[in-house]
Amino acid sequence: MNVPSTLLWGFVATLVMSLAMSGSQGLGLSRMSLPFILGTLVTPSIPRARIFGLGVHLVIGTAFAFLYAAIFESLGVATWWLGLILGLGHGLVMLMLILPLLPGLHPRMASETTGPAPTRNLEPPGFLALNYGRRTPLVGMLGHLLYGLILGSFYQLAG
Repeated sequence: MNVPSTLLWGFVATLVMSLAMSGSQGLGLSRMSLPFILGTLVTPSIPRARIFGLGVHLVIGTAFAFLYAAIFESLGVATWWLGLILGLGHGLVMLMLILPLLPGLHPRMASETTGPAPTRNLEPPGFLALNYGRRTPLVGMLGHLLYGLILGSFYQLAG
């Protein structure tokens, strides 16, 4: 595995995905902010949550690049189209599995069954993160497709 390439392109891909998703939030296409959700896992402070969350998102996204790199290496190929396929799978898992399970782990997030409480003030994402807007699944998928596209296009196989 090419560790320097994984670290570089994993970081770049995560940064681009974060910028795209933040831009879509700013344009009113989605209300979801992954950095904010991740940041509120560790702090109730809104300004600090945004900063910590971006850091956590960059670390997690860079770490995920190692899974992509392992797949590229095992197949002996890293291409834009393979990156897109992996990004599609990654996005589906996040939207259909990880985000809906998040309320069970997040200390400041309401659940679909219990609703908000004084200490749980974040809305649960729900299936496909639809609670954050009808366009949120599209935004989430496009972000993950961008992530995969960048990794598949620029990752250099070891050897």
